[in-house]
Amino acid sequence: MTKEAMKQILANRETSLGIELGSTRVKAVLINKKFQVIASGESQWENELSDAGFWTYSEDLIWQKLQEAYAQLKAAVKEQYQHDLTGFGSLGFSAMMHGYIALDKSGELLVPFRTWRNGNTDQATKVLSELFSFNIPHRWSVAHLYQAMLDKERHVVDIDQLTTLAGYVHWKLTGKRVLGIGDASGMFPIDSQSKQYKRDMLTAFNQTISQLGYALNIEAILPKVLVAGEAAGQLTSSGARLLDPSGQLEAGIPLAPPEGDAGTGMVATNAVEEGTANVSAGTSAFAMVVLDKELKAVYPEIDIVTTPAGADVAMVHINNCTSEINYWLSMFEEVFETMGVEVSTNDLYEKLFNKSQEADADAGQMVIYGFHSGENSVQVEHGRPMLVRNPNGRFNLANFMQANLNSAFASMKFGMNILLEKENIQISNTVAHGGIFKTPLIAQKVLASVMQSSVTVMETAGEGGAWGMAVLAAYLHANGKLDLAAYLNQEVFQTAQSVTVAVDVADTKAYVDYIDAFEKALPLQQTAAKYL
Repeated sequence: MTKEAMKQILANRETSLGIELGSTRVKAVLINKKFQVIASGESQWENELSDAGFWTYSEDLIWQKLQEAYAQLKAAVKEQYQHDLTGFGSLGFSAMMHGYIALDKSGELLVPFRTWRNGNTDQATKVLSELFSFNIPHRWSVAHLYQAMLDKERHVVDIDQLTTLAGYVHWKLTGKRVLGIGDASGMFPIDSQSKQYKRDMLTAFNQTISQLGYALNIEAILPKVLVAGEAAGQLTSSGARLLDPSGQLEAGIPLAPPEGDAGTGMVATNAVEEGTANVSAGTSAFAMVVLDKELKAVYPEIDIVTTPAGADVAMVHINNCTSEINYWLSMFEEVFETMGVEVSTNDLYEKLFNKSQEADADAGQMVIYGFHSGENSVQVEHGRPMLVRNPNGRFNLANFMQANLNSAFASMKFGMNILLEKENIQISNTVAHGGIFKTPLIAQKVLASVMQSSVTVMETAGEGGAWGMAVLAAYLHANGKLDLAAYLNQEVFQTAQSVTVAVDVADTKAYVDYIDAFEKALPLQQTAAKYL
């Protein structure tokens, strides 16, 4: 497409913008009607441990990073196409799921945003899971709320609105207290038939908290649930200025329902139909299987959430995935800088990932725990990054990289074994996305051993959830014509390029052995947490 043709597309606003606030970066992706990326922008960030002991991102940082990502996108459009970006056809926000954003009647945060990484809700999850006969994970918003009540936190009586990070950004930009059903399903259990919160559980929760002395009505403070394609408001003048302080961005742009990163991961991997599976990998990771029937039992390792269209999904969530790999490669970069050798980050990742193919089957008898926070799937309350190795194994770069890759998905394997072995779920193929899959084949081979299915990575894998959110924004214009699954199959992915890796018997055996060593050495995590 010529530059002039692209300028015309931009001028006609035949575009959709998706912005995702992930755990380590905020990314904006602008696409055309063929779902091709026109331009992107991003800003890096990291959560911090507050004085109160909660993992958080400050309110100021949320807006600073959003503005930086958007400004970079706008600058890219200006540089590539000599076009001043004043609007687009549709817009959508997504963010890391779960967590706790509590607002008072004036719209002020009552406490700093508490992220999914906080594991202080153990008592609440046990009570609520038993009350509902439904697994309530530590990360879910209702668990954070109930724990705050149990802890008699003073702010609870002033809550007027409870939402997620995506819901908060959307509300500030549109004035609408709404949430996409996928993100909402990480706040409170969803009825996949009515596409609303489970009525009996709302009632049970209200009755339970009344015994603690709270008159709060949970339904009144939760956001309204919307499914993909439904109108979720328009960008206001104040919202436009909040995203683009320069004043160039115009109001009136229609917005899609705000979603969680699990939902955008499903969309980005075309995994919203029953029986499909996908893995979305980043700082944390999700393995998700769209169900065709209810599970036979309730498992603390398995969350039940929904697709952006409202179908039930079995999710295996892990808090820790790629962080430790990123830290190690950052240190390697520093070594090169110290030696005066210039190397690009992308080249470093590709070279070291490919080096893992020279590893021994036992990865040098090395086990790595990339636990920067607790990991509920393996009962680790407080994580400590750790490398453990048998001195009889070969300690070299290839084995080190293979152990890191094995570690990234190790906690996920425990939950997947429940679905595969106890529930006898059959997965014909898994589609994966996230930066770890940008180097062809390498992480795919590990994941195939975890999922016990072939693993496909599409050309959009590196764009991640921001691209998925842009697709959901584009779907605003197709709602009523095609359901979401048909839209993805017929419009978005019909000509998508992809690479698929099959399950390898030898790789699977080696991975099972790694997981066995990983599980046996887990008590070292509890010991380390006592002293470090």
